Amino acid sequence: MTPLLWTLIAIQIVMGVFDTFYHHEFTERLAWRPSQRFELQLHAVRNMLYALLFLVLGWFEVHGLLALLIVAVLVAEIIITLMDFVEEDLSRKLPPSERINHTLLAINYGAILVLLLPVLIDWTMQPLGVIVVYQGLLSLAATACAAGAALCGVRDFAVTRRLARMTSAPGHRLVDKLSGRQTVLITGATGFIGSRLAASLSGEGHQVIALLRNPAKAEMLPPPVTLITSLDQLASDTRIDAIVNLAGEPIGNGLWTEAKRAKILSSRINMTGEVVKLIARLERKPAVLISGSAIGWYGLWADQVLTESAKSHACFSHELCEAWESAARPAEGLGVRVAYLRTGLVLGTEGGFITRMLTPFEFGLGGPLGTGRQWMSWIERDDLVRLIAYVIATPELAGPVNATAPIPVTNAKFTEELGRRLHRPAVFRIPGGLLRRIGGGFADELLLGGQRVLPNKALSRGFVFRHETLRSAFEAIL
Repeated sequence: MTPLLWTLIAIQIVMGVFDTFYHHEFTERLAWRPSQRFELQLHAVRNMLYALLFLVLGWFEVHGLLALLIVAVLVAEIIITLMDFVEEDLSRKLPPSERINHTLLAINYGAILVLLLPVLIDWTMQPLGVIVVYQGLLSLAATACAAGAALCGVRDFAVTRRLARMTSAPGHRLVDKLSGRQTVLITGATGFIGSRLAASLSGEGHQVIALLRNPAKAEMLPPPVTLITSLDQLASDTRIDAIVNLAGEPIGNGLWTEAKRAKILSSRINMTGEVVKLIARLERKPAVLISGSAIGWYGLWADQVLTESAKSHACFSHELCEAWESAARPAEGLGVRVAYLRTGLVLGTEGGFITRMLTPFEFGLGGPLGTGRQWMSWIERDDLVRLIAYVIATPELAGPVNATAPIPVTNAKFTEELGRRLHRPAVFRIPGGLLRRIGGGFADELLLGGQRVLPNKALSRGFVFRHETLRSAFEAIL
């Protein structure tokens, strides 16, 4: 085996490690997505084949017919990889960086085969036997790589068993409070919340009109759904019974630079303005507009209990939510009931803030943020979908509506409960000073600040949460 061949193998290992940890673990979080169970099964088998190859090529020369077994393993790896490519394209939308990495892996693997096949042919022509060949650091490195690949394979096998136990409730049962056949327009329909809402409504027989800015994401929505890319595509005589306005630039996927803040603000204000313009030109107005907002409207209040009648403290989160709600307010003057959905931290394994916590917690690296005394007002995703349907069906619900579970918890209690559910310690506290130094206002408002919010309006109108406690929510989603 030549130095060039070992160099290409080393490059392949580095790219493979990057793909596994950056894409599969931290970006895509495949280990918590039931839809990716078959993909992870393929990864598990392939990792075990890699472990075998590393051990053999690092320590042995196998001659005669035994060399054909190495060829068979290589052929099996190619078949599994091709199956993996097909499965990935069918089951999820690969980010550009992962597609590029896969292309480079394929090219480099082709070069490895070109150099390796002559070696294997030479081994095949020799008498049957196995020769131990110690190659110094290369043998030790190959052993380490074999151990790493085997551990990844074991993890993937274990994860597939967990994913087999993770089930979600049928979506149509979440919106059973809606009577008749409603036509609902959803902006942000491919997001974490909007996609579940759209699937729930269409599954119950309601007509869903989904506004998509990126047509490539249309496959995320199960039919039947009417897809549009602009509100201008809707004629003035279109019948719409309710509008759910959820579209907006994510606030938790990057630091709040000036450009990021401007994008967060403009995305919400502009879209909401377009929704109001649509309502103004519709001949038959919708009965209700549910416009997105967040509990950030209240600002940071330490331990004070906050209901819909509470006042606010100035901060960027309040500025954002106030501007968002103000953009929707003109719809009231058009005779439309408007509800401002002040949403807390939404729990689910397919998106939302908790997905960023699962991987470190699973590896025993989780813990409280700062003092851990800050409040976290949360809501399980399906309960949020049920609440949205309940607001549509309840004419008395208007104005601000807190979309949070009735029992908020501190960050320390949240991390303790998550660690308990995952059977992992939660002792790695991240200092608040470090978070502030790195994240600035983002860390102050989203990580170290908090709100102790109660859903008074929803409870007073008879809404019943399926998951009032954090333990109940974690049992359902994890």
